[in-house]
Amino acid sequence: MATKTAVEICPSTTQGRVNAGALLVDVRERDEVAQLAFDVPNIVNIPLSEFEEHYQELPKDKELVMVCRGGGRSLKATYYLMNMGYENVVNMQHGMVRWVQRRVSYKR
Repeated sequence: MATKTAVEICPSTTQGRVNAGALLVDVRERDEVAQLAFDVPNIVNIPLSEFEEHYQELPKDKELVMVCRGGGRSLKATYYLMNMGYENVVNMQHGMVRWVQRRVSYKR
């Protein structure tokens, strides 16, 4: 059986999906979240270091968009969820750093 490839989306697409009800799953560690915090609806933080113990708290019936600081850890979490039977999960490329840059540029 071939391994599926994770779908990766840009921050702009992520914004639209979150606005449509997707859950943003932030896998940054708690101290990272405190350093770069912002108000986003439909966001939950499960640090990657705790992910295996808490991933079951994520709904399987809702689209999940995985994020981290730069996109690498969230991609690992995306594949982990795919391997655990989650079908509606994607990764946001370039992470929260790019998300913040995009949000600032939208407000101009």
